Amino acid sequence: MELVLKKFVQHFTESFSDSTDKFIEDNGRKLFLLYIRPLINGSGNYYIEARTRSMGRTDLIIDFQGKQYIVEMKIWHGEEYNARGEEQLLGYLKDYNLKKGYMLSFNFNKKKEVGVKELHFKDATIVEAVV
Repeated sequence: MELVLKKFVQHFTESFSDSTDKFIEDNGRKLFLLYIRPLINGSGNYYIEARTRSMGRTDLIIDFQGKQYIVEMKIWHGEEYNARGEEQLLGYLKDYNLKKGYMLSFNFNKKKEVGVKELHFKDATIVEAVV
């Protein structure tokens, strides 16, 4: 999944780096689904806004070759909003008994730091991609 996020960041940045914040989260989800669909074709499935045991709604769950990946997507609205997104994803990971989750942030600031980084928390890891 890390490689998929790295390549998505690269391709998205090449094609949409001058986009504005009028871009909405649903558009990002559709673009990401268009990107991953051929990769999981026949070997997996995905679920949009699946409910967790604690009645939360995940943005995207991907089942691929016997593994499950939870992807949270956000539009960048600052560090505090981003931290709440990370907490939300950590909650989903706990609900699904997973140790690693993925966050895709669409950031339209001119001085953003594009790329993929790994964040380590007490019981989990988040791979966060910023485009």
